[in-house]
Amino acid sequence: MERLNSNLYLQNCYIMKENERLRKKAQLLNQENQALLSELKQKLSKANNNNSKGKNSATSAIPDVNLGSTSNPNPSQP
Repeated sequence: MERLNSNLYLQNCYIMKENERLRKKAQLLNQENQALLSELKQKLSKANNNNSKGKNSATSAIPDVNLGSTSNPNPSQP
């Protein structure tokens, strides 16, 4: 029983470490995604301003990826 406990403890430690690594990677990917989305919106806005003054901005066609997100960026805090 003691050996089983030790094995489960080690597995739990590994899972927590891997979870933290994946959480950090997800945060970096989210930051990169937000930067790319912002860059795309700026380019579309400039292109729209150059092509058709006075019309609706093309950036409104880009969905805000954060609106539909139900995932907590920091799941350790509810």
